[in-house]
Amino acid sequence: MFRFFETLVDPYTPYADEDTPPNRLWSFLRDYAQPFKRVFIAAAFMSMVVASIELGLIVYLGRVVDLLSVNSPPELFANYGLELGLVALFVVIVRPLMQFLDVGLLNNAILPNFGTLIRWRAHRHVLRQSVGWFENDFAGRIAGRIMQTPPAAGDAVFQIFDAITFSIAYFIGALILLTQSDPRLAVPLVIWCALYGLLVRWTIRNVTPASKASSDARSMTTGRVVDSYTNIHSVKLFAHTAQELDYAHEAIEHTRQTFAREMRIFTIMDVTLLTLNGLLIVSVVGWSIWLWYTGTATVGVVAAATALTLQLNAMTGWIMWALSSLFRELGVVMEGMETIAQPITLRDRQSAPALKFEKGLIEFESVSHHYGRGAGGLDRLSLTIQPREKVGLVGRSGAGKSTLVKLLLRFYDCEGGVIRIDDQNIADVTQDSLRATMGVVQQDSSLLHRSVRDNIVYGRPDASDADIVRAAERAEALGFIQDLEDPEGRNGFEAHVGERGVKLSGGQRQRIALARVVLKDAPILILDEATSALDSETEASIQSTLSGLMAGKTVIAIAHRLSTIAQMNRIIVLDEGHIIEDGPHEVLLAKGGLYASLWHRQSGGFLNPDGGSA
Repeated sequence: MFRFFETLVDPYTPYADEDTPPNRLWSFLRDYAQPFKRVFIAAAFMSMVVASIELGLIVYLGRVVDLLSVNSPPELFANYGLELGLVALFVVIVRPLMQFLDVGLLNNAILPNFGTLIRWRAHRHVLRQSVGWFENDFAGRIAGRIMQTPPAAGDAVFQIFDAITFSIAYFIGALILLTQSDPRLAVPLVIWCALYGLLVRWTIRNVTPASKASSDARSMTTGRVVDSYTNIHSVKLFAHTAQELDYAHEAIEHTRQTFAREMRIFTIMDVTLLTLNGLLIVSVVGWSIWLWYTGTATVGVVAAATALTLQLNAMTGWIMWALSSLFRELGVVMEGMETIAQPITLRDRQSAPALKFEKGLIEFESVSHHYGRGAGGLDRLSLTIQPREKVGLVGRSGAGKSTLVKLLLRFYDCEGGVIRIDDQNIADVTQDSLRATMGVVQQDSSLLHRSVRDNIVYGRPDASDADIVRAAERAEALGFIQDLEDPEGRNGFEAHVGERGVKLSGGQRQRIALARVVLKDAPILILDEATSALDSETEASIQSTLSGLMAGKTVIAIAHRLSTIAQMNRIIVLDEGHIIEDGPHEVLLAKGGLYASLWHRQSGGFLNPDGGSA
């Protein structure tokens, strides 16, 4: 039974990705709601049916009162027994069935699936964003919005069909019933509806921005707290617990104040609504009693009008809270849209082909990239790396080494110039095919919070267990992997490494990252401080692995430890986004330029701080 409702809509139904999602609230929600159109229509219809049944029962209550007042018990059951029995069966059987259909659509068809659909599509959209996009925001805030927006949107839809549609049908029905009883009874209700509408309008106007401000504040608090947790090692090493508490306190207090301002609106709303409801009860019930006193209304009319008014009194608070909740949740959705509805700025061109890798020729032609600042990065750099050539990149901090690698990986698009691989502009091919040709070992080799096996097999998902073990052996990682055990009792390759690999040492993380690249065996190899986290003994032990890994590949290596790139075919020296030296190690030493200066300033194989670092 429940499964029927739960499977009315597939939240994972295929859809066309949009690089530029709607950035207006209703367009945004309408876009996500397309698979639910039929279910929404059915939910609205059932809500009106339920409202009609409730109104019908109140009307029938008035009829029962009239029947009781003019019939003796024997006459009542003799003349109306069948009618009363049928109504009783309706109340016991039909009414619960209609209610079940109504709540089944809401609770089992819409709520679980609508939020899931939004979360799934939002996550897919965010994962398509560029690395630069992620670098401009808190990971915690992004995740918070992905998690908060779907339930908020689901609750908003729930309120629309559970309260708004029901109440509209109920008010219209009440107006019709009162008019049929006596048109004068409808006058107080019409006046009350107008005043109630003004209160709703005031509440919505104030709740929506207040709710968005409150949601923004919560997201900021989440971002700051997650930032502290993510960098807990730095917090502890620098004994900055007190500073982090102050940093969080500022955000938490701002959240409290924005939430308090939001709650003031609800307090004003409650008091005003209570006053309006009092006027409604007195006016409608009092007027119906006056009509009875003048002989123009029956006791049943008074009973029905009284029951209807008291029901409206009970409903109005619920409806107002439903409306305020609706717009409060819409405020959360609007805040989430600041992340979810951002356009994809770095995307594949329409019908872009996959990169056809042939030799591994890499060309940078007048490439410029300043991260939108007009300075820094690379400036009209031209460089050709021959197939299977081993090139080292050297330079001070900010010289442009990391920028060159990021542009080659197409984490950013060049602001000027073009990069080609085998005569193909990398901006014209798919990003996935481009990155499939490259194996990268970075300085900060953070790992996924999964098992060692999952982290290594990330390099080639179809790899066999034997392939994984061989990759770990080549990366000098098998020994420590076999000794691993996590708090859950998982051992070896099944042991989990913790968030970003925090349960492992820097050298262990680096060797697992290296094993991942060994397994991938891509034709272009990028080493960005690949041995920076290793001690000299371990580095020496895996140099043969690196040499074997580089065999037959086009290699780009960045290193502070110049001894690790001295054997490269060429060394490119960057400074302020330009190539200032280019040649083999011995030639550059003999030249006596910046490279020679950096080499002679090294102590123990590292760059002296005076010489700078990448």
